[in-house]
Amino acid sequence: MPTSPVTPKNLPHGGYAQRSCDPLLEPRRENCPWCGSARLRTRARMRDPLRHRPGRFVVEQCRDCAHTFQNPRLTAEGFAFFHRDVYERQLEEFTARVLSADAVRRRHRATAHKLSALGEPESWLDVGTGHARFPEAAKEFFPYTSFDGLDPTARVEQAQLEERVEEAHRGYLAAPATTARLRARYDVLSMFRHLEHAPDPRAELRAALTVLRPGGHLIVEVADPRCAFATLLGRRWLPYGQPRHLHLVPLRNLRAELEALGCAILVTDRSGPHIPYDLSGALALASAPYALLRFAAAPLRDPVSALDHVLAPLLRHTRFSNAYRIVARKPVR
Repeated sequence: MPTSPVTPKNLPHGGYAQRSCDPLLEPRRENCPWCGSARLRTRARMRDPLRHRPGRFVVEQCRDCAHTFQNPRLTAEGFAFFHRDVYERQLEEFTARVLSADAVRRRHRATAHKLSALGEPESWLDVGTGHARFPEAAKEFFPYTSFDGLDPTARVEQAQLEERVEEAHRGYLAAPATTARLRARYDVLSMFRHLEHAPDPRAELRAALTVLRPGGHLIVEVADPRCAFATLLGRRWLPYGQPRHLHLVPLRNLRAELEALGCAILVTDRSGPHIPYDLSGALALASAPYALLRFAAAPLRDPVSALDHVLAPLLRHTRFSNAYRIVARKPVR
């Protein structure tokens, strides 16, 4: 049966066209979900490194605003599949090849130490908390703060049982029921590497401000799609995070959005959030599909990781920094 040609007038719902044959993927967008521009370019095509299923995930970037996003995007069913507990465990095993548990603890502790300049809040919600390793580390610097966690998986409930958070909320922040239940409950809300997973980053930011009390602090840490490593390594750049990362928001875009919502930007940090794993992550992705490749790459793992760490003090102050952090304050009125 012939199909109608794709034109701006007959594009379905919000700029989508070219329906994917993959049931886990939506139709492909023809425009940027951030600014609406039709000037898109492909940044990377890659497979899921864990399942090795047929087909590829595509990362595209807007030529006008530099917003970077998965296109076509996961359906609701696909999103649920890649956030289920079994897949999370596989992902943790893969990530452990690049980042040790000790390195993660040190990073969380360093972040909490920097954020101690905010003072001692009464209540803090960590969104996308997973096993709540950040609240666990932050208690050293915020001993009188009540930490709660929110996550789509059962990991947050286990974290509550192990007393890393006081309250566990399972689901998504922008879900109307969650936003209504948590309205104006928190002095601080953190999103560490969470916004990448949000189907609608703007909705997530609005929900965060709804959950914060007037004058509360919002902390957002995001992988930077304008990192020079993204160009250098292409599909081997780990923060592309396919298939689970739906959006990578450039610093300029996120800052402008928060200011449009009335927030005051207190801190912009491009050096502290840098994680020295770009080269070792590329090695892990390159060797992931086959056991023989993983075996062959094993002797290189430690030297490449060491190189990442040796270069980090210099690179974190350049365009090679792979992430940024913004601390914003919600308006008092």
